[in-house]
Amino acid sequence: MKLKLHWQILIALGLAVIVGLLTQAQNPFTGADQAELHGTFYEFYDFFGNLFLNALKMLIVPLIVSSIITGILSTGGGRDFGRLGGKTLLYYMSTSLIAILIGLTLVNLVGPGYVNGEPARDQLALHADTAAVEQAVEGKGMKDVAEIFIRMVPANVIDAATNNGQMLGVIFFALLFGFFLTTLSGKPREVISAFWQGGFEIMMKITELVMRFAPIGVFALLARTVSQTGFDAFMPLLKFFLTVLAALALHFCVVLPLVLTFIARVKALRHYAAMVPALLTAFSTASSAATLPLTMDCVEKRAGVSNRITSFVLPLGATVNMDGTALFECVAAMFIAQAYGLQLTFATQFIIVVIALMTSIGVAAIPKASLVAIMVILSAIGLPAEALGLILAVDRILDMCRTSVNVFSDSVGAVVIARSEGETGVLANAAPAKAG
Repeated sequence: MKLKLHWQILIALGLAVIVGLLTQAQNPFTGADQAELHGTFYEFYDFFGNLFLNALKMLIVPLIVSSIITGILSTGGGRDFGRLGGKTLLYYMSTSLIAILIGLTLVNLVGPGYVNGEPARDQLALHADTAAVEQAVEGKGMKDVAEIFIRMVPANVIDAATNNGQMLGVIFFALLFGFFLTTLSGKPREVISAFWQGGFEIMMKITELVMRFAPIGVFALLARTVSQTGFDAFMPLLKFFLTVLAALALHFCVVLPLVLTFIARVKALRHYAAMVPALLTAFSTASSAATLPLTMDCVEKRAGVSNRITSFVLPLGATVNMDGTALFECVAAMFIAQAYGLQLTFATQFIIVVIALMTSIGVAAIPKASLVAIMVILSAIGLPAEALGLILAVDRILDMCRTSVNVFSDSVGAVVIARSEGETGVLANAAPAKAG
């Protein structure tokens, strides 16, 4: 029987640690010099690691554009689009922003990119020139904050699509394109919609293909680091892992229950109980898209939200509402900046917040798609993407956790919108005792 991808990745992680240790410049067991062996294997790790990263970069533009357009198409347009769409997007933007700010606060307080007060650059074997990185980031200020909005309206969207730092313009164009596509009727709408739907399905298949090689990519990237630094890299990675986990827990266990209690005015525990099947599926698959049918079933049949609301809010949420993903992107970018020893200004951190919010809209609802969006953030603030490979070492469990947060936030949004539309039977029959 074929092993599932997450087991393949876990095995690859274990092998990477063992092989990386055995191919260090100095044998950790005998102390013998093996510089030539180390050099040969390091080139091997570097080749396959960079090949995997390039494959991820290749997906950025077509995956994000097709995901946004098809997500908007799923709303169907019509008279309800303005009212329901406004409420839904307001909820999505608000909760995603809160999630990002939680992540930003914790990553600044914990400082996972530091070891004993010093930047973890050497422990993580980051090879980009620190001075060049610092120079690239130092130029980011309030002028760049204003330019974020300038870049949202590119003079040439094709040119913007060729530059990862200009992805905000591509995202904004895709949002406009998707919205006005819903206003068309007849053959033009059918043809263009079919084109983008087909394009999105193709990109999903290509992404799935690239993810099949994730074990090899993870092995190469982690083995490269271990062969350079031994176990030194694990302390900052553990701190990063725990920081993201704590931030996700705060959003999942504190913020969203407060939204249910004080805005939707329903009992939060009842909603947790209603969503158990969907949450377990989201955690195991790490895919909002794969979980969507079960999410809709739980929200409609177990939570009591009408089909009119669930069919509008949840498909859109599976594409544009990524609280956990936005939080993760922000913490990851800050972690890499800290590892380089960079003291980011308020303006630069604000840029990270805005771009994390915007890119989370375009993240496909499949495992590890957020890694594509992180590259956009790093490029925009002048950080190299090489450290992204290290994040892969601890990403699987975090991916499962943030997907659960994404799905639960979608369901909370459906409850909030339903209550705002006057539905009175929401969670009326659900009870904590039905959690099993």
